[in-house]
Amino acid sequence: MSVSKEEILHIANLAQLTLKDEEIEEYLLHLEEILNFANIVNNAPVAGLDITIGAGNAKNRFRKDEVKVFEDNEALLKNSVEVEQNMFKLPKVIN
Repeated sequence: MSVSKEEILHIANLAQLTLKDEEIEEYLLHLEEILNFANIVNNAPVAGLDITIGAGNAKNRFRKDEVKVFEDNEALLKNSVEVEQNMFKLPKVIN
């Protein structure tokens, strides 16, 4: 499957990436390889196959949720760069 330079730049813009000119060609090749592989998988012959969810009989082993009080909050929060209202204060990561 062919991908244009404009499509790569559009995808990079959506992902908030700044690409150098030499990186664009590399991204073109990689994206084309991914799309070609996806096309192979989409066209795999699956007619007549039984539905299989998992190969084994593994089951989730859930434990009961228990609230536990941490004894030394001050020692824990001492490792933080910034604390607010007795909690770790982290920088914003989503615009």
